[in-house]
Amino acid sequence: MRNVDDLYDYSVLRRLGEATMFVARVARPTLVLGGSQSPDVVDASKLGSTSLRRRRGGGGLVLLRPDDLWIDWWIPSSDPRWSFDVHVSSIQAGTWWASVLREFTSGVVSVHEGSLEGERTFRLVCFAGRGPGEVFIDDRKTVGLTQWRVREGVFLSTVLHAEETSDVIEYLVAVPEGLGEALDHEVLASLEHADRETVVLRLRQISGSWDLRLLDVAS
Repeated sequence: MRNVDDLYDYSVLRRLGEATMFVARVARPTLVLGGSQSPDVVDASKLGSTSLRRRRGGGGLVLLRPDDLWIDWWIPSSDPRWSFDVHVSSIQAGTWWASVLREFTSGVVSVHEGSLEGERTFRLVCFAGRGPGEVFIDDRKTVGLTQWRVREGVFLSTVLHAEETSDVIEYLVAVPEGLGEALDHEVLASLEHADRETVVLRLRQISGSWDLRLLDVAS
């Protein structure tokens, strides 16, 4: 099994005493493994200029690109928005997103409040499943969400892709039948009269007071 660098410096996150909202960006296309996911699912010979990283937390593989709207929140355990309940934390973040997205679409926006759903073999890739707190427009996945919990707080990571990501299957060693179709999802460009800056501003306003940090992830 190959060693894969972390997406973040998580030791720095754990030392943050303030509730922090990150607006993050990758410098180039980056495949991000789930916390317990083996890098052996990725064919290294197909990576080319695409970077491979690992995030802390659950879920499957995500393909990040520079134009994706990638928003993360660090909530210290001393903050009133922190909860013992894993589902409550995820649904809270999904509700923030849903409140904003309803301003930019005429579609039906919903937050998945149940447990993890979807074909088990498809969970190889994050956007092929349905997890707590994830947001849908007309039942098409729009915002993916994962979380990482430690005694100091909870880290909620979310992404609204700028473009389709079904090409993530091109990097896989083995592709379960039907996975490509399961990766159909909404993108930022499908929102009505929305731009990155406005969406970020509304998320800040709706989700409460945060220390805002812009983060470029070198990859």
